Amino acid sequence: MHKDSFLAHLPLLIISFCFSFVVAAQEPDVQKGKALFNANCAACHKLNKRAVGPALAGVSAKYDKEWLYSWIKNSTAMVKSGDAQAVAIYEEYNGSVMTSFPQLSNEDIDNILAYTDYTPPATAAAAQPVTAVAQTESSLSNDLILGVLVLVLAALVVMLFLVTKTLKQIAAVNGIEVVKQEKPKRTPLWKAYAQNPFLVFVTVVFLLLSSAYVGYSYLMQVGIDQGYMPIQPIHYSHKIHAGANQIECKYCHSSSRVSKHSGIPSLNVCMNCHMNIAEYNGEEDLEKGYTKEFYTNEIKKLYKAVGWDENTQSYTGETQPVKWVRIHNLPDFVYFNHAQHVSVAGVDCQKCHGPVEEMEIMYQHSSLTMGWCINCHRETNVNIKDNAYYTKIHEELSKKYGVEKLTAAQMGGLECGKCHY
Repeated sequence: MHKDSFLAHLPLLIISFCFSFVVAAQEPDVQKGKALFNANCAACHKLNKRAVGPALAGVSAKYDKEWLYSWIKNSTAMVKSGDAQAVAIYEEYNGSVMTSFPQLSNEDIDNILAYTDYTPPATAAAAQPVTAVAQTESSLSNDLILGVLVLVLAALVVMLFLVTKTLKQIAAVNGIEVVKQEKPKRTPLWKAYAQNPFLVFVTVVFLLLSSAYVGYSYLMQVGIDQGYMPIQPIHYSHKIHAGANQIECKYCHSSSRVSKHSGIPSLNVCMNCHMNIAEYNGEEDLEKGYTKEFYTNEIKKLYKAVGWDENTQSYTGETQPVKWVRIHNLPDFVYFNHAQHVSVAGVDCQKCHGPVEEMEIMYQHSSLTMGWCINCHRETNVNIKDNAYYTKIHEELSKKYGVEKLTAAQMGGLECGKCHY
């Protein structure tokens, strides 16, 4: 009877197993959804905060899934069709048109929605007390070992004192007198030195030469600010922008292509990206205090300076000037043209400013002295590839000097009038 019952239910069990397998296979993938969200949505949307578009956390509970499929794949068509929800969103965001994503399949959209609905389990907080207890136990064991070592050292000192005292008592009982030997009188060192005229002469000459060298070295460092690293009113990390994000130097310092000065970028240049980037989500340096909260607060300073309202995604008109501290500052009698070096000569920014892509805080890398500039002109070959500016003069001077490559010095880079008008 049991066998007949099992056989009767066998088809149902097989169907249930297959159905559960299919459901499991179609389960949305949160990790794939996160990757798709970052690639397609993160430029305009955040999970828990309004940006260019609305916050997307829990969006699947607000709208029908079929409606979301149509909206994400072609929002413009839905607005034109007069869909009430689509028109309401379009008007709420001042007629901003959402980018259509026809390449996304329904499965891709399900993965994205799974990511926006996902709430991470609170396991990290529970693990912290365990870590704290382990650290406390480790600290206690270290303190215990240190205390034992101190007690052992104290016991050795006491034993040495007792042994010395006992030996003195034994010597006294046996009539042994401990006599301290008197040291023979010697001529004081300073007196012997003063009585030697040769040593006095050598010392005086040495002191005079040393004083002249120290004074000359000090005077030659006046106005040289190598290593100067001021704190700016808004922390700007070249390590993140030029290093991690690989932003071209001349994107921000655009005037370096055509002007004598590279210039400090306008805050509007910063807002080209930070209209949409209101929070920092990169790597942290906890040891130095560079946390996500730290960088995010610096972005808030930028918003306050330009008068940007995150909630309305608009400018308020209330601005505050930012008093940047200049780092690289040449004397007034020195002429240096960025465009000549950057655009014409093709010199990399790092040649003078050092590895800026590794600098958390910008500082003056090179001495920028006259000698430093002259050495660079003597050692640097002129880049003539695809550079018609130098073609003719390079051919003539190459024949004159009998070389294939010319340095900046050989092309007149050491003439006084080049830098001192």
